[in-house]
Amino acid sequence: MGTFTRLTYHVVFSTRYRRKLIQKEFQERLYEYIGGIIRFHKGQLIEIGGMEDHLHLLVIFSPARSVSETVRDIKANASRWAKKHAATGFGFEWQKGYSAFTVSYPQLEAVRRYIRNQPAHHRTRTFREEYIEFLKQHRIEFDARYLFETEHQG
Repeated sequence: MGTFTRLTYHVVFSTRYRRKLIQKEFQERLYEYIGGIIRFHKGQLIEIGGMEDHLHLLVIFSPARSVSETVRDIKANASRWAKKHAATGFGFEWQKGYSAFTVSYPQLEAVRRYIRNQPAHHRTRTFREEYIEFLKQHRIEFDARYLFETEHQG
């Protein structure tokens, strides 16, 4: 018998301190670069979208690598690239951590639409509200005090 997999995930992560670093003029090139990282790791980018402070990826990852390894490589390489190519320059960083939710085949189109419609979703709710809603929908326990890094002044 052969081995067959289709491991599809909805991955969400933000910029550090949720700074608005993903500007429109830079966004498309960043998305293309992230797609290249995913392809390099034998994955497939189905959809990518987000706002100035966070990203949503609908992806198929290779079963040969863990989700955490793949997301770590996406974030590290995209961050290095962004530091060289973004108007924000050296200050580009991703928040520590991420969320990944499995997506069944019948739900792919609904998740794609959700990712494509990020600007509409964020007219009525913040990224924090959206993120907490995802965690609750997937019954993931969390302490709201530790969801996001906070920037310390002084």
